[in-house]
Amino acid sequence: MNAQQLKNAILQEAIEGRLVPQDPNDEPASVLLDKIRKEKARLVKDGKLKKKDLEETPISEDEKPFEIPESWEWVRIKTIFDVCSARRVHEKDWRTSGIPFYRAREIGKLADNGFVDNDLFIEQQLYDEFSQSGVPKEGDLMITAVGTLGKVYIVKEREIFYYKDGSVLCMENKWRINPQYAKYVIESPVFINQYIGESQGTTVATLTMVRVNQYLFPLPPLAEQHRIVAKIEELLPKVEAYGKAQESLDKLNEELPEKLKKSILQEAITGRLVPQDPNDEPASVLLDKIRKEKARLVKDGKLKKKDLVEVPIEEDEIPFKIPESWEWCRVGTVAEYVNGLAFKPEDWETSGLPIIRIQNLTDYNKPLNYTTKKFDDKFKVENGDLLFSWSATLDSFIWKGQTAWLNQHIFKVNPRVGIFKGYLYYALKAIVSNLSDITHGLTMKHLTRGVFENYSFPLPPLAEQKRIVAKIEEVLKEIDKLKNNG
Repeated sequence: MNAQQLKNAILQEAIEGRLVPQDPNDEPASVLLDKIRKEKARLVKDGKLKKKDLEETPISEDEKPFEIPESWEWVRIKTIFDVCSARRVHEKDWRTSGIPFYRAREIGKLADNGFVDNDLFIEQQLYDEFSQSGVPKEGDLMITAVGTLGKVYIVKEREIFYYKDGSVLCMENKWRINPQYAKYVIESPVFINQYIGESQGTTVATLTMVRVNQYLFPLPPLAEQHRIVAKIEELLPKVEAYGKAQESLDKLNEELPEKLKKSILQEAITGRLVPQDPNDEPASVLLDKIRKEKARLVKDGKLKKKDLVEVPIEEDEIPFKIPESWEWCRVGTVAEYVNGLAFKPEDWETSGLPIIRIQNLTDYNKPLNYTTKKFDDKFKVENGDLLFSWSATLDSFIWKGQTAWLNQHIFKVNPRVGIFKGYLYYALKAIVSNLSDITHGLTMKHLTRGVFENYSFPLPPLAEQKRIVAKIEEVLKEIDKLKNNG
């Protein structure tokens, strides 16, 4: 149960008469209603109300949504409030100073925050003219009638403002119902369901005086109204505290899987995820094999002599300790990195082979662009190839799709001999979090090839690379279960 659900439950308990005990000494709500009806009859006699204001639509048993205590009464809003609207204020009458003029949006902000930075006003003279027809007074309830329906603001003592007709209704509280209790009733799920049900199927949901007047209202004795309000106000700070705690927990639950993944990957590249096996061929042997392979490729004309040059790794480049069977090398040592082609929008077509852009790696639902042109096969990407985006999104990916051409800002990563592709994929993911201090660009982060290929890389024996990948994938499945269950 979240904080809003808890608040709703408290309000429901309140309006059903179960939040505070009834007091047999309370003057029952029926007596309060009799007083209101007598006062209305007197006002009709004095010409201050019309006879139709005395009319009350009977409430059938089928209409009552729940039972209430014997000392309470079911009434319609019309019986205990005078629901009214404002006189029309034309846009030409808006001013930048004077008497505040509130629309639904301002009333909504007042309801939520207790204050509003208002920028609309009317002249004092116009306000005085409208006062003859009635203006909001202390204890009246202002309710938003368009947009977000049912936001309630209680007019404060000596507060002066006017409001927009149609978008805001005023529930004049002439009979001194506890306004805060009335606000809680209007904010309760049962009351909300009355106008939500009426709004279904309509183009624009609105509250009208006719509708609001007919809505049902559970009326307790006046003394109990005060007790209910006191109890709710005692509970709401606790609900708010609960809500903040729940938000923190939800945030933690949301972030935890990703933090766990990063932690697992970090454990993997530091040699702490799986035990070392003394029978493994050490990583130094792998490096010798890589060097021999590169020498052969130079001899075959597929590499240049400069590609054999290795820059020694200094002590200050080593970010953490690794097992003795491992070796520190450089990112450029463990793979060949083929940069994508510079496709331009004018090169895009609707047929041919797709073009993989960064957005196609981060979201497989993003539409692909195509080209019928032919290029060197080294720029082709096949299902299962390892890719690394070096601009905007710094991350490694395994391509899961059809044969495609590689766009710029992405490397196709071809592992060298003795490098397990799965380990390289996860290792690049792990070290990418350390690359933010060597990226360039303000609006879009990117890595230069030279900086990237010279970054330190922790290399385990081949057999351990495979054990690491198997363990990572085992643990990631459990983390995904945790995420899905959360």
